This record gives sequence, structure tokens and C-alpha cells, in this order.
Amino acid sequence: MSKKSNTTPKRDLTKIKTPHTYAIIFGVVIACWLLTFLIPAGKFSVNEIEIEGADGQTTTRTVLDKESFRYSYAMNKEFVFDQLEELVTDTSALAELNVDQEALEATLAAGEQTLSQEALDELSLTDDTLYNLYGEKIYHTDKKLHKTANLWGTDDFGGFGFLNYIFEGLTSGDKYGSAVGIVALILVVGGSFGIIMATGAIDAGIYAFISKTRGLERLALPVIFFMFSLGGATFGMAEEVIPFAMIMVPFVIALGYDSIVAITVTYVASQIGNAASWMSPFSVAVAQGIAGVPVLSGATFRLTMWVVITTLSAGYMMVYAERIRKKPVLSTTHESDQYFRDRIATTTEEQKPFTLGHKLILLEMLAVLIWIIWGVTSKGYYIPEIASQFFVMGLVAGIIAVVFKLNDMGINDIASSFQTGVADLAGTAIVVGMAKGILLVLGGADANVASALNTILYSIGNLLTGVPSVIGAWFMYIFQSLFNLVVTSNSGQAALTMPIMAPLADILGVSRQVAVLAYQLGAGFVDAFTPVSASLIGVLGVARIDWTKWAKFQIKMQGFLFVLGTAFIVIAILIGLQ
Repeated sequence: MSKKSNTTPKRDLTKIKTPHTYAIIFGVVIACWLLTFLIPAGKFSVNEIEIEGADGQTTTRTVLDKESFRYSYAMNKEFVFDQLEELVTDTSALAELNVDQEALEATLAAGEQTLSQEALDELSLTDDTLYNLYGEKIYHTDKKLHKTANLWGTDDFGGFGFLNYIFEGLTSGDKYGSAVGIVALILVVGGSFGIIMATGAIDAGIYAFISKTRGLERLALPVIFFMFSLGGATFGMAEEVIPFAMIMVPFVIALGYDSIVAITVTYVASQIGNAASWMSPFSVAVAQGIAGVPVLSGATFRLTMWVVITTLSAGYMMVYAERIRKKPVLSTTHESDQYFRDRIATTTEEQKPFTLGHKLILLEMLAVLIWIIWGVTSKGYYIPEIASQFFVMGLVAGIIAVVFKLNDMGINDIASSFQTGVADLAGTAIVVGMAKGILLVLGGADANVASALNTILYSIGNLLTGVPSVIGAWFMYIFQSLFNLVVTSNSGQAALTMPIMAPLADILGVSRQVAVLAYQLGAGFVDAFTPVSASLIGVLGVARIDWTKWAKFQIKMQGFLFVLGTAFIVIAILIGLQ
């Protein structure tokens, strides 16, 4: 008779479930909310400046005034009221400020206690205007205020509450950006590819390609990597990668790799190109314009940097890719990739012929992709146009499938497959809104609205003052990388940080060109990692990759990219890049 063991079995740590992406984002939201209790809100005044673009055209952009930072304080009603009583009699000053004298008199007649910034805003006497006229005397500076969201609430009932971050995140922005535009793009593209996948054209095309090009896999991936990197470098390719990823994921898996390789060869490559760009109108040109550096200057250095970083990064990807090809079970996405492997296996077993209908659909897809690239680069097409183009792609593919009776598709099958495609990416669309909610909890990215994020930006700028030039430039790079974890818009990050970083570079003895370099490297690389990036969440969604699994791979690549970025920052300092 055997004795019962009293030893407690050891816990298998390899079987601990990683948190769901939704759970991770909710944890970050709570952490950011708690942070706003500790960090007082601050704001900057903003100015309109003109920037000459790469095409020679002048555009207007709103940037912050680095000297105008102040914490959020309560209004000193007594002082403001007294000053306004003097101002109301100065007709020339009122005309210059575009303030209606009678309206101001009526406001003053209501008494000092009724005075509020909201009422003065309606008279064009904004906080910025009063601050420019009278300085910090308009505030009670004895107590810094915090801007902390309520636990629950809406704009109409008690103000924004952080538990409403999903809805607020989803409805933020407009059709040209995050989150509304990205969500709509994801759903339309998902529906369109639902139709295309239902036709079987991609599956049949992949099988036909694989059967005829055995042994060329190692050449295909680096070439594709360079193509997407070039897209990122030339026109800031980001959201545009989402539909390409839907094609590349099954293709790359069919070659014997995993979905991580597919996203690396597409989205990560585009962000590497964006980080090392010599001509991107959305990053380099904007940052140089704000910093007062000639637009597209330093192109020779950056072009060399792009070639080197893209080559080394492609090599890094291939080392990982070959390891997975030799032993697929090493992939953290091995289980989730089974969905794509099953589709490919089904196609292989059935030996589907590569028919004329399949070929026409693939040719039509190629034509639309060329149309998109032409539209983005030549006509300035963006999210609304791209979504429309992909809907056309899906609709035409469905019509071809009905005409050629591919998979016995009918009109109703086009509609149902569109619905299925939308449903498959609905979860991804929700994550985009959730990620945007993180920024809202921190107070938003508007420099002119008091927030904890503005205070963080100002404090970091002050910390860098007085350090050696090389260290200062390196910390600029670190700061821009960390800042990109929250603000993923390249032009938005440039508008927020460059007005501070450019003059800080002068103080540190670093050229403003290097300050721009630190910005673009930080703003580019981290976009391939941060869960706040709507574009990244979109491509991970189409690849069925959970962000936690992606992070396990990408954190190592981020370390590799950070070393490359640091090396080029140091080289730029040593050669005196101007």
C-alpha cells in the first residue's frame, strides 16, 4: 500500500495565462487615472506658425509656446474684475482684442462673484489672452489644481468619467484619424476582406505560388521588408498597412513562418522606415518646420541611416524567422496561427485549381492597391478614401465570384461574408477606442487644455537642462520614445514636443537637427510596440495576435532598435550634424 505524498505539487509557471489585451488596457487606464491625483494639471499657450512643406507649399500649424507653461490655478476674481473694469473703458484695446464693449459691461454688471472663465471665453477674453495681458496675477497661485476624471460620468452628466473611456475613446477624433476614422477603416476593410476570403482566391493564389517557388522564401521576406520600409519613409505608411497585412499573414504562414513575421515584415518595417525617414511629410518635415530647421535638410545622413537600419532590422527579422521555420512550436503565436494553417491545409488537400476567376480577383486586388498607393502619394488620399477604395475591392471581387461561381457564391453570400468580416474585426475596433481612452484619462493631448500630460512634458524638458550634450541628446531620444507610448500621432508629437526640445537643444549645445533626429527615432520605433497605437492594434487584430504575445517578441526587437537609434544619435553628435 503506497503512502500518500504530503508534498504540494509545484506550480507550472509556463501555464499561467497572460492577461487579455482588454484587461491590460483597463489596468493602464486605472494607473493613468491614479497618476492624475499625483500630478497637477498644466497648460501652454499656443501660437499659429507657418511651415513650408516638402512640396514648397506653406501650411499653418498650431504649436505650444514653451515659455508660457503654467499650472492650473483658480481664477483670482478680484484682480481680474478690477482689470476688466479698466479695460472696458479702453475702446482701442477692446477693438484690438475683438471684445464687444456692451457684452463686457453686462458681464461686469452682474458682479465679481459671477465672473467665470467660461463666461469670459464667450467674450474672446480667453485664459491665454488674460495671461498675456496680466501674467500669473490672474490666478490664485497658492494651490495647484488637478484635472482628474470622475469615476463615472459624461460630458452632459457630471463630466467625463474614466469608466466611460471605451465610448469616449471610440467617439473621439473624426473620420480623418483616431479613433473614429481608424475604427471605421478597420470595419470596412474587414468586411471587404471577408468577401475576398470567401471567394477562395487568396487561398488558391497562395497555394499556386508556394508550389512553384519552393526555396525562394529567404529572398522574398527581405525584399518585402524593404518595400514597406520605403513606404514608411516616403509617405508615413501606417494605417495603410492594415489591409496589406490581411494578405501577407496567410502568405507568410504558408511559407513556413508565423504571423509575427508577417506583421514584422509589413507594419514594423513601415515604422522603421518612418523612424529613419529622410522625407516623410508627417514627421521629419513637420518637426524640422517647427524647430526652424530647413525642411528636408540632413537628407544624406538620414538616407544612409535608413539603409543601414532597414538592412540590420531585416537581418534581425530573418534570424527569428528562420528559427521559427525550423521549429514552428517555438512561436508564441503557434496556437492562434492554426486558424490560418487550417485554411491553407484545406486548400492543399482539395487541390483547388487556380482558375480564371481567382486570377481576375487577384489582378483586381493588385489594381486597387496600385490605385491606393497612387492616391496616397499623388492626391493625398487618406482614411476616408482608402476605406472607400477597399470597399470597391471587396464588392468587385464578390461580383467576379458570383459570375464565375467561385465556391458557389451568390448575392446573399456577398452580404453575409461582408458581415462575417466585419464581425471578425469588431474586437479590434473596440481595442482602438480603448487605447484612445488612455490619452483621454490623462487629460488629452491638447497643449492649450490643462492636463497631467502637459505637466509631464514640461517637467521632462526642465530635467534635461544642464546635462552634457551627448547625454542630453540621448535623453531627448529616451524621452521621445517614452512620450510615444502615449501620443502616437507623429505630427501631434512634433507639435507638442519640438517647441520645447528645439530651444533645449540650443541650451545643451546640440544642433536642432539632432533634436529632430531624436524625435523621429523615438516617434517611429515605439509605434511598433505601444498598445495605444491604433494602427498596431489594427494589424494585430487581422493577424489574430494578442498584444501580450506580440510584446514578448517586440520588446527584444525594441531593445535592438534602441541600440541602433542610440548609435546614430551619437554619430550625429560626433560629426556635428547640422
